[in-house]
Amino acid sequence: MPMRRSKQVWGWALYDWANSAFATTVMAGFFPVFFKSYWSAGTDVNTSTAQLGIGNSLASLAVAVMAPFLGAVADRGTARKKFLLAFAYLGVLATAALCVVGQGHWEMAIFVYAVGLLGFSGANVFYDSLLPEVAGEDEIDFVSGLGFAMGYLGGGVLFALNVFMVLKPELFGLTPSTAVRLSFLTVAVWWGSFTLFTLFWVKEAPQAPDAAGTTNMFSAGFRQFTETFRKRRHLKTVFLFLLAYWLYIDGVDTIIRMAVDYGLSLGFASNDLILALLITQFVGFPSALLFGRLGERWDVRKAIFLAIGVYMFITVWGILMTEKSEFYVLAILIGTVQGGVQALSRSYYSRLIPKGQAGEFYGFYNMLGKFAAILGPALVGLVGIVAKGRLMPMAPSPEQIAVVEQAASRWSIGSLMILFLAGGTLLYFVDEEKGRWEIERYEEQVT
Repeated sequence: MPMRRSKQVWGWALYDWANSAFATTVMAGFFPVFFKSYWSAGTDVNTSTAQLGIGNSLASLAVAVMAPFLGAVADRGTARKKFLLAFAYLGVLATAALCVVGQGHWEMAIFVYAVGLLGFSGANVFYDSLLPEVAGEDEIDFVSGLGFAMGYLGGGVLFALNVFMVLKPELFGLTPSTAVRLSFLTVAVWWGSFTLFTLFWVKEAPQAPDAAGTTNMFSAGFRQFTETFRKRRHLKTVFLFLLAYWLYIDGVDTIIRMAVDYGLSLGFASNDLILALLITQFVGFPSALLFGRLGERWDVRKAIFLAIGVYMFITVWGILMTEKSEFYVLAILIGTVQGGVQALSRSYYSRLIPKGQAGEFYGFYNMLGKFAAILGPALVGLVGIVAKGRLMPMAPSPEQIAVVEQAASRWSIGSLMILFLAGGTLLYFVDEEKGRWEIERYEEQVT
């Protein structure tokens, strides 16, 4: 890879290194634990799970509504990097603000977290759309995997430091709760600092001017957004893949966001769950790279099927597990396939979309990913509440309550199997060659 291209690739991949600190320390790690023990203290586990799930869902809804429009806007000029930075630093500021949310204020915690999630997810729309610019078609699977691998490594390094700080707060002269709150501040500093490499190293190629000659990027972006819906008749393969992706990535994202909460509901200690997350991060680093090579040398679609199959096995095991050692094994399995299914889905999608419209189509790609994040966490929370209501005996004893709450949690995680099955089934009918033919035919019609 030429030095100039190499610098572009590393500048792009280092944004994953930067923002994954939010995904690990905040989203998957300390926020769910701290939410139950500090911001929502005294609330029963199923209610706090529902609060957390609905908070995730509302933030994801905001991103989902905005994503395709913002992607279309970015395609009308050299604005993708600017939007990436704007959303990234919105997330940085919100993450830092988590430090000052007081005990018992679960509503404010959810609101600030939702703003951070909005910044995190919104920036990813533009980050993904830059992938075809920094990587050629013959290297896009590996570069996509490199991004996720750097994310696992960077997020894991800071998470390990934060875990040490939280487990040994006396070494830093802190209380346990202050250590957790300070960890949110370290995420903000990490995310904001490493994003500067993307700012200075990634060069965005100028887009073709609007055919109507307008200089109003926003109105042009809105027109392009509405035109995308009309393309679904001509680009059926793209939209079939998006529907499949929406379903199976729903299960993946929900496991990422709710795994610690699920473990807490089963009675596992928070320290054990944090250790399991660390295992996932450091297993995920080499696994994402290996899946990138697997996509290049074997077949991208088959590799995605392999990852979905492993997730189905993980879901079944998650329903049945009773020992913390089983949770560690699950952490290894999740780390093996999590980055792979995300990276290969992103690079496979790049083969199905028309050239020069990456922002627009990755806007829809991220929109469906966020709509999945609306459905998944809410589904887990609501299924848990319904199952608890159905299973709870009249005048229950404390022992019966504990058993019913665990059973309800198992029902909630089991609901994810439907999403993996449906997504895998639709992916089976996605034909890449047909997709390329549809693009060629569509481009001939518009020219």
